[in-house]
Amino acid sequence: MPLTFRKSFRILPGVRLNVNRHSWSLTTGGHRGPRRTQSSTGRRTISMDLPGPFGWRRTRSTRRR
Repeated sequence: MPLTFRKSFRILPGVRLNVNRHSWSLTTGGHRGPRRTQSSTGRRTISMDLPGPFGWRRTRSTRRR
């Protein structure tokens, strides 16, 4: 089983820096609204928790040149 590394730092209220072996990402937003994540690899994700066991997520990836 491979070893993984993932660490999350809270920079400001509602802003979080996530770091892993291959990239880093910045997440803004919170519990009562949409969460936006921008990754160093070009991936952008918008997600939102909905009432009950539901959730919504939209991901866009851009190619790096």
